[in-house]
Amino acid sequence: MKYNTLGKTDLKVSRLCLGCMTFGEPDRGRHAWTLPEESSRPIIRRALEGGINFFDTANSYSDGSSEEIVGRALRDFARRDEVVVATKVFHQVGDLAEGLSRAQILRSIDDSLKRLGMEYVDLLQIHRWDYNTPIEETLEALNDVVKAGKARYIGASSMHPSQFAQALDLQAQNGWAPFVTMQDHYNLIYREEEREMLPLCYKAGVAVIPWSPLARGRLTRPWGETTARLVSDEFGKTLYSTTEDNDAQIAERLAVIAGDLGATRAQVALAWLLSKPGIAAPIIGTSRKEQLDELLNAVDITLKPEQIAELETPYQPHPVVGFK
Repeated sequence: MKYNTLGKTDLKVSRLCLGCMTFGEPDRGRHAWTLPEESSRPIIRRALEGGINFFDTANSYSDGSSEEIVGRALRDFARRDEVVVATKVFHQVGDLAEGLSRAQILRSIDDSLKRLGMEYVDLLQIHRWDYNTPIEETLEALNDVVKAGKARYIGASSMHPSQFAQALDLQAQNGWAPFVTMQDHYNLIYREEEREMLPLCYKAGVAVIPWSPLARGRLTRPWGETTARLVSDEFGKTLYSTTEDNDAQIAERLAVIAGDLGATRAQVALAWLLSKPGIAAPIIGTSRKEQLDELLNAVDITLKPEQIAELETPYQPHPVVGFK
């Protein structure tokens, strides 16, 4: 595994972050395909053995059970100072309403820490933009969470670049804790973030930790091949259903280059992301240890400039998707 510094923080993170949406009790929340605790723990342990020290979950994943499972596993398999733990706030969990008001943020972080069994998280992220709460209220509450020692740093997730710029400016003007990460939708078949968001992050020194780096599995297998999760993934359909012809062209080139390198599609798709400046750690998801081992090897692949160009040339502008 390789490591780098997460933006302007003092956190040293693995070049791959393990996304923990896969881990959760199937009878809790909206995703029946999640792995219960007994199936999740071996994967988390293997991730640690493979050098991953960065784990991303959310208060809303499987109605909080993802945080519970991840917290117990990390306490059993690692020291707290060996891992970087990120969680999120925004979506409804139990009787906690959706949103980013001061009351919601302060209660959410306490609930998350209780479920994780930790005194602090390394990174607390806002999952989405709250159009019903003044952004100043949200940012001041997040600053207070950092001052209270409950989160070391704060980050943001998918939003309009103008919104992110506004938030960063307000934080600087008021001396509030700044967003140090942007978790956005970015992969080989969705590159709209390159237009405004990524340049903004590079200029501000904000680390980028893309979600869906493998396009929810579409870049891991022959184009058109389906899985049970793919068929039931209604959110994923909103991301890619209108661009399938162009996406298929890119996927075909991915398959050719992977074959030339003796690598898998997933490894090359991740290697492409890792070649981009400012990309700290793509967030990978996996449900099997052998899948995880495959993805771990992606950090050792270096693409040539002509291979990168071959992958990128067919791309056509896509509708902006992934957030409100």
